[in-house]
Amino acid sequence: MVSARTPHIDRDDHHHGDGSGHHEGHHHDHGHTHDHGHGHHHHGLTVSRGNEKAVLFGFALTFTFMIAEAIGGLVSGSLALIADAGHMLTDSAALALAWAGFYFGRRQSDDRRTFGYMRFEILAGFVNAIALIALIVWIAYEAVMRIITPDDVLAGPMFAIAVLGFFVNVGVFFMLRQGDAEHVNIKGAMLHVLGDLLGSVAAIVAAVAIWLTGWTPIDPILSVLLSVIILRSAWALLKSSLNILMEGTPGDIVLDEMRAALLAEVEGLAAVSHVHVWSITSGQPLATMEICLDAGADPRAVVAKVKHVLDHRFGITHSTIEIDGGGQPTVCPLSEAAGRSVKTAQAA
Repeated sequence: MVSARTPHIDRDDHHHGDGSGHHEGHHHDHGHTHDHGHGHHHHGLTVSRGNEKAVLFGFALTFTFMIAEAIGGLVSGSLALIADAGHMLTDSAALALAWAGFYFGRRQSDDRRTFGYMRFEILAGFVNAIALIALIVWIAYEAVMRIITPDDVLAGPMFAIAVLGFFVNVGVFFMLRQGDAEHVNIKGAMLHVLGDLLGSVAAIVAAVAIWLTGWTPIDPILSVLLSVIILRSAWALLKSSLNILMEGTPGDIVLDEMRAALLAEVEGLAAVSHVHVWSITSGQPLATMEICLDAGADPRAVVAKVKHVLDHRFGITHSTIEIDGGGQPTVCPLSEAAGRSVKTAQAA
């Protein structure tokens, strides 16, 4: 069978973080044209030793005090302290993921991990979100039980631990500020620590109120409020990590807008189909698509312009473009498979 498509051309441009690169051209008779472009995509994250050290020390301090606060909550009977320890667990996880991003960002991709190891932090974030939601359910249950049947709370130890936790969070915050405060991992960790400062303040308020009035229900009430704060962070983490693991389109990219922008801005482009956009990790989107050209259009010029639009308009620096020489967009095999699955389910 003779294909109506054009000869196959593969072009790979790799630009690594060390500035090295190579260019390869392969000509086959597979009946279609591929163009794999990485633009200025980096397989490794830019790593600052100062950032990594600040994150590692912050994690060690936060995790150590988190254990102490959880024990203090159990000993004093304060559910608010336990909830705050749960919030510090989110801080510890955020710092650990930030450090993992630095650590794995230094590892080069290989034949078995061609996209590197950056998705490790997404897997860890997903597990962390599930664990946090389970913790929130337990705290909510305990809070209801304590409102119905109040337990004694040792206000003195509770106050001391909450104050110490406040200063630990302040120390970690300023430690992180010594690094690059604009780095995405550092900024995310700082936001987590700021949130935990509110938890420490809430625990201090509860301890003072119990100390002065003896009204213990304020402890489970504030613990529920802290749980709501944790739930917001955990739910956002769960949604974002699950979307990446499911190869979902990044939330800030609308495929219809992308198609419209390409057709409007790329001269010689007749049609765009088979569009797939996903992320390897947060902030690292990739795209594949098939395009049809107008008669007489220069394939390489069109592909270069498509990549330029993807990069500058949508932040996609790693894309694979296939040119269909038949002149008409075809049906994506993945879409056909999905349609068959839906029809099978409806028939059942």
